[in-house]
Amino acid sequence: MSANLALNLTRTAAEHPDAIAVKLDDGAFNYGLLEDASQRVAAMLKSKGVGPGDRVGIMLPNVPYFPALYYGVLRAGAVVVPMNVLLKGREVAYYLSDAEVKLLFAWHGFMEAAETGAEAAGDVEIVAVEPGEIEGLIFGHEPDPEVYECDGDETAVILYTSGTTGQPKGAELTHDNLRNNVRVAVGLFDMSVGDVIFGGLPLFHSFGQTCTMNAAIACGACVTLLPRFEPGKALEILERDGCTVFEGVPTMYGALLNHPGREGCDISKLRVCVSGGASLPVELLRGFEECFGCKVLEGYGLSETSPVASFNHPDRERKAGSIGTPIEGVEMKVVDDDRNDVAQGEIGEILIKGHNVMKGYLNHPEATAAAIQDGWFATGDMARVDEDGYFFIVDRKKELIIRGGYNVYPREVEEVLYEHPAVREAAVVGVPHEELGEEVGAAVALKDGQDAEPEELRDFVKERLAAYKYPRTVWFVDELPKGPTGKILKREISPPS
Repeated sequence: MSANLALNLTRTAAEHPDAIAVKLDDGAFNYGLLEDASQRVAAMLKSKGVGPGDRVGIMLPNVPYFPALYYGVLRAGAVVVPMNVLLKGREVAYYLSDAEVKLLFAWHGFMEAAETGAEAAGDVEIVAVEPGEIEGLIFGHEPDPEVYECDGDETAVILYTSGTTGQPKGAELTHDNLRNNVRVAVGLFDMSVGDVIFGGLPLFHSFGQTCTMNAAIACGACVTLLPRFEPGKALEILERDGCTVFEGVPTMYGALLNHPGREGCDISKLRVCVSGGASLPVELLRGFEECFGCKVLEGYGLSETSPVASFNHPDRERKAGSIGTPIEGVEMKVVDDDRNDVAQGEIGEILIKGHNVMKGYLNHPEATAAAIQDGWFATGDMARVDEDGYFFIVDRKKELIIRGGYNVYPREVEEVLYEHPAVREAAVVGVPHEELGEEVGAAVALKDGQDAEPEELRDFVKERLAAYKYPRTVWFVDELPKGPTGKILKREISPPS
């Protein structure tokens, strides 16, 4: 039996053809139309010589065309290469060359970067996706109902991970990786026909792709899209469309909580909120739940794990600050630098094993061998496990600050900063120091209308943490740099000179 992920759409469309699959404001696809469009996309690709195993890039924002193209590529047996729409020409060229992309669907508003990249990569056909024109191209082909029969270990998607150093690497995710992760996500979030999922996470990113788009399509739920996250518009969509499931990264939760329009917004239909992508500060979690009256469940994963690896399961105790316990079919453990298990409560690196672990890094066999040993994937995330088996992220291994021989985990310091009433966002980073090696620094964005002095925040932390942990340098910024999902980019933060 074929393991093609595209069969999820085919099955749902057969059972619920009239249910709304995806919408953007007043525009919408029901499942029957989405299935028909994906069949025509597959036919179009075949007419262009794209076949099983070929790589097809999708460089689109959150618009309804995205799932139609995505599933059309899969049903033709090709491999999807999702790409951030904000990539510049040289970055596009790298993705296209590294993945040996044959054809690129590019949003009309980002054609300059797409064309520059395609020209540099060479031998890449570009199909411009522009409303009013792409429909004619797609619907000019007769539907092809065939779904390519594939094994579960065949590559479905190549997701490029940003990493902290060097060029991004393409994580090869198989049809089995994604089908299993989608199945688990649907069960964890208890999704079904009639649910309306907020679609503000980028669909080209693993979190939005698996937990929003693919999970919704597997169960017949509706995704209401927001191409660029803005808290006021997000609140409008949550109320207007009666969203029942909200999925976001911590900065989204903070933006909604601190937005002045939240008071008069009725989002009472929300039944579950899911947080991932980065650690959610406990103060932010509590503040959001108190304000909006909806429980937030935090999970954890990486592009290399499809992405979900652990979650605060709805039917078990929820522990604030924890990423929960491993999902069904997945194992996790915490180890030292030699990959030996550490004692319960001690800090070590998270290793993951299970159906969610990628096939490997495309074109990087050495990096794959270093990351995956005996089936265990080394995440680079530091954590501890409590007596109940709940995991608590401490920090990224590479973001650890070593101050005069003492380990300082930035997240611990950030949690304290978030307790200060004037702080909206905070990021703690290592600052080079001649004698100590590194000093603790903090970049802080304040809430609108709030004032604070660097010394005040420094002393606030000093009173609550050991002397070697508090930030000696504190500076204020209007906004912290963020990636496409809203995750804070610490590698782009440095103290003012």
